[in-house]
Amino acid sequence: MDVVLAVSGYISKMASAGDTTGGPSGKMKALLLDGDTVSIVSTAITQSALLSHEVYLIEYVWLYNQAREKMRHLRCLCFVRPTPESVQLLIDELREPKYGEYYLYFSNIIRKSSLERLAEADDHEVVRSVQEYFADYIVINPDLFTLNLQLPQWKIWSHTPETWNAPALQRTTDGLIAVLLSLKKKPLIRYEKNSVMAKKLATEIRYQMTQEEQLFDFRRPDTPPILLIVDRRGDPVTPLLSQWTYQAMVHEMLGIRNGRVDLSHVAGVRPEVKEITLSQDQDAFFQKNMYANWGDIGINVKEYVEQYATKKKGHGEIESMEDMKRFVEEYADYSKLSGTVSKHITLLDEMVRRVAEDDLLAVSELEQSLACENNHYNDLKNIQRLLPSAKIPAENKLRLIALYALRYERHPANALPLLLDLFSATAPSSSSTASAHDTINRLLAYHHSLQAGPLHPDPATHPATTNGNSTNLFGEHSSSLISTARERFSRISLLKGLQGVDNVFTQHSPRLRSTLQALIRGRLREQEYPFLSAGPASTPGAAAAVGVAARDKPQEIIVFVVGGVTYEEANAVAQLNATSAGVRLVLGGTAVCNSASFLEDMQAAVAGWPAHVLDLGPKKRLLRELGR
Repeated sequence: MDVVLAVSGYISKMASAGDTTGGPSGKMKALLLDGDTVSIVSTAITQSALLSHEVYLIEYVWLYNQAREKMRHLRCLCFVRPTPESVQLLIDELREPKYGEYYLYFSNIIRKSSLERLAEADDHEVVRSVQEYFADYIVINPDLFTLNLQLPQWKIWSHTPETWNAPALQRTTDGLIAVLLSLKKKPLIRYEKNSVMAKKLATEIRYQMTQEEQLFDFRRPDTPPILLIVDRRGDPVTPLLSQWTYQAMVHEMLGIRNGRVDLSHVAGVRPEVKEITLSQDQDAFFQKNMYANWGDIGINVKEYVEQYATKKKGHGEIESMEDMKRFVEEYADYSKLSGTVSKHITLLDEMVRRVAEDDLLAVSELEQSLACENNHYNDLKNIQRLLPSAKIPAENKLRLIALYALRYERHPANALPLLLDLFSATAPSSSSTASAHDTINRLLAYHHSLQAGPLHPDPATHPATTNGNSTNLFGEHSSSLISTARERFSRISLLKGLQGVDNVFTQHSPRLRSTLQALIRGRLREQEYPFLSAGPASTPGAAAAVGVAARDKPQEIIVFVVGGVTYEEANAVAQLNATSAGVRLVLGGTAVCNSASFLEDMQAAVAGWPAHVLDLGPKKRLLRELGR
């Protein structure tokens, strides 16, 4: 199961439309995209690969009504989502065609009525082919995909913690159906029992699989694949932590959007690296180091620079025709190496600056203590020590308080009001103080909305409880682990490699990792992650398959996180793929979170819920009063 291979294969097949068996047809092509498929194509295939199929022009379907030049000598490849808006724009395009012939490709299942409308609009008979290519999701790594459902365009939750926003549910269902069809899998579905959202999505997926039975008529393996649907609310800790592996660090500090990093805001950055691409297909260094820890990155970049310097020195010695011929043959590789070196040096330089200026090592060490230990006295003392620091940004201080609130919510000596008062004393404005109180209150409500199960509209007759099913939010580690690591490893210069970084700063393991390990071993409890019942219309074979899957160890697992996935979880899945013989996992989510986007999405979600959802206990009522 390789999602990059699946989507890039679709696009390559699409781009080769009309080519002869011996190669290109000689007729140039234009690629017509909509707002969704632009991202799908740009993350799955390179422009040079498109050019190899004579795709010389990329246009956008929403520009149909603008004065575009007619180019009847071009073959047009249209790749759009089968939404009503895109279908209507294609109808308008076909009524006044700009190109000689059209090949229509839809990224998902298209309705029969839409096909009939397109046929009626093709008065000029320019359509040569109509096909469904199930590339309705955005690939990041071979085992990681996203649907990019992020604010402000998309909102996951509706007016209660148990209800989907209807457009988001439809888009998520479409995306997961496309993943299954592109990978040619008809899985059994398991979901997180505490999440009504996860069960609703599982039900929609099963319904679509039943409706499109012919499309899902794949060869049945001995052990059925598993689609596991979980909820972000079960682990709000992982998105709040600082990251120390390369891909995750870049996303946390700078943000990765559709494989691109915007560096235009970085002071003194050169024009050619104001926006850079991070793709393991195009960048061998990134492919090798995307999961490397911070210390190894510094060493590997240094070696990469030395390799570049050696090649540059060699290119300087051109004294004969043989030297010139060698230079021309090697120039492409040399030029690519030069751009890659410049890109990674720029990234590393900016991250080194931020780590030092924001005192991120001290912050991260305390984050790991909060996430992995259970030492209230030491954690409280260290937070009180860091909160007055002028070096640490307010958002990092808020993350520390958020982790404390989640960790020690029920501790008898809980000092959350004290920490918020201390934050207020150093906050840049009164609005920051109010926002901090509101953020912590909403975060606790966000997490408990899953733990407590369905929340009823009348809290008087159906009181919410904070003693719901345990989600094992914090894995318990030895309380002396960090102190032992601190004694064993000294904190040295960042550029020398942060020896011991794996032990001190990356000891946290996301909850998803232990869930998947249990699933791989055949020990994931059905009481916590039940199978979706096959339903009354199911065949006896389907019911039997559920029984077999409950006993057998799955070999193919697709896991999807409602509310967004993190790069730390992607790293965990990559490690499980590397170490679990005979098992292949693919991870996806409604989005890829960093701490900033997670908090933004969380606050937007809880803001739309009923007021009583925020009222889960006396401490939170006190917290809300303090926030006024």
